[in-house]
Amino acid sequence: MSAMLTRDELALALGRTAQGDRAAFRRVYEATSAKLLGVTLRILSDRQMAEDVLQDTYLTVWRKAESFDASRASPITWLVTIARNRAIDRLRSGAGFRKSTSIDEAFDIADDGPSPSQAVETGDDVRRLNDCLGQLDDRTGGAIRTAFLEGVTYDVLASRENVPLGTMKSWIRRGLLRLRTCLEP
Repeated sequence: MSAMLTRDELALALGRTAQGDRAAFRRVYEATSAKLLGVTLRILSDRQMAEDVLQDTYLTVWRKAESFDASRASPITWLVTIARNRAIDRLRSGAGFRKSTSIDEAFDIADDGPSPSQAVETGDDVRRLNDCLGQLDDRTGGAIRTAFLEGVTYDVLASRENVPLGTMKSWIRRGLLRLRTCLEP
């Protein structure tokens, strides 16, 4: 069962977890476990190892929830970083056998969490982001939305638009700089 939490609700649940609140920890787990399993599975390519790393991840979250600082990172970024680091540590330790499979097979892995575009739509900053994206020209705004919300690579975007890769990177970079300026308080 996936419980969708806003960024603020997840940050609050992490704060309560730091105080030893098991119900809050359960909410964090239910809201994020599918996404974090996807992260670990993509890195490790082995479901059993990924599940083991996921367990290690949540043990770390339980023990170190007090170190979460909402002013430094979003809750999901903090959680994904822990999961990613645990998975990479497992790879480096040589524990288990890493299967030689293509990253393309990761597309078949179910992720019960919201898609990136759904997650953005539920955030508190959606209106501001959409307003700022609306100030960009259609080409740049569309490229940024496609790259960051749908996960399409710059190379694929360049092919779709029939422009050199460097041109696409420049469009997106300049657009991101304008977005940052627009979104700054």
